[in-house]
Amino acid sequence: MYKDKAKEMHEKMFPGYPVSENDPDYDFSVRYENWAYDEVLNGNDLDDHSRCLALLATCMGCGAVDEFGFVIPSCLNSFGLKPEEIKETVYQGAAYLGIARVFPFLQRTNEVFRQLNVQENPESRLTNTDETRQPTGTDKQVEIFGEGMKDFWKGGNINYWLAANCFGDYYTRKGLSVRDREMITFCFLLAQGGCEPQLKSHIRGNINVGNTAEFLTKVVEQMVPYIGYPRSLNALNAIREVQKG
Repeated sequence: MYKDKAKEMHEKMFPGYPVSENDPDYDFSVRYENWAYDEVLNGNDLDDHSRCLALLATCMGCGAVDEFGFVIPSCLNSFGLKPEEIKETVYQGAAYLGIARVFPFLQRTNEVFRQLNVQENPESRLTNTDETRQPTGTDKQVEIFGEGMKDFWKGGNINYWLAANCFGDYYTRKGLSVRDREMITFCFLLAQGGCEPQLKSHIRGNINVGNTAEFLTKVVEQMVPYIGYPRSLNALNAIREVQKG
């Protein structure tokens, strides 16, 4: 039986696309949505804003371009995400997933925005210059990871690029808070898998900026339907290991 809460969430997520009893996959769809859109969704109290950002970042991390495009309208219209928050999530993905994987998501975002007639604010969200991107990026690294990052940028090209590009070009931008940015980075890493050392580092960073281990656990639980159990269990284990010190 299709549960009322699951049906209601389906209508929010995919308005105009009801689950039909004539669908050859009807039994699967109903059982899946009863789990994902009722049992999981109501399994904790993660707020809608965080869940939407996490969903978009998780779709990017696991390469789910189609799902990403399908959920943009509901993120905007049903859950109140702003266009610039979606764009900033996509932009930041370039630092953690690479442009080869992120470019299709940027194209899909622009395509969906055009279909929905979304008007983006043309004002730049940059807050620094070519000359200040490294020092401001280093400041963000120190804010998130501590004073030990102050001279990290001096350790070679990749260290410099991490400070100037990853943190200076993205984390300093307007549109998302530092807590949101650390949370979506956590989702990029948990969804792509094979990044456990970096995942643990960003779990610590999340905790340092106010995203508690309990909050991150809620994020993982909400993302299980999109990435499956293996990567979810790996992420939960990483949270526990960081908590143990």
